[in-house]
Amino acid sequence: MSVSGVLIVVMAVLFACGVYAMLERSLTRVLIGFLLLGNAANLLLLIVMGFPGTAPFFGSGDPDEFSDPLPQALMLTAIVITFAVSAFLLALIYRSWQLGQADTVEDDEEDIAIRERGAETDESMDEEVEDTDATTDFVDVDTSPITVLDSRDVPALRDDAPTDTAGGAR
Repeated sequence: MSVSGVLIVVMAVLFACGVYAMLERSLTRVLIGFLLLGNAANLLLLIVMGFPGTAPFFGSGDPDEFSDPLPQALMLTAIVITFAVSAFLLALIYRSWQLGQADTVEDDEEDIAIRERGAETDESMDEEVEDTDATTDFVDVDTSPITVLDSRDVPALRDDAPTDTAGGAR
């Protein structure tokens, strides 16, 4: 059995175009990218399914000739998930168009503040000098503060979980 190289190339192009479209700021392009990814996932499952066989309820043939139902079930699940997320994205696009006459995602003040804070943190991390005398990641500690205790190490701890006894077995 050999898989068609054309199917693999088409699937790879669909995945690449879908990811590229989802990286845009327009919700319509995100929807198109998600639909491309859904179709690429269905094509991947079609490729993985392999050679089509006979259905198990169709006669009493050889079990080696039966088709695998798992990729078929996964493809149906992928179709349902793609449809549900597409409906949600369409609702988001419609609401965004109602509110602002545009479907692009704009930065608000919090996004800008977080972006600037991240740049400041990166600059301060570059200026930091590492201490080469430390033996662990914990400052002013010679050894790791994590210790593993057993019930014999601490007398107050005891195991009072129920145990099966020979007389209590049914």
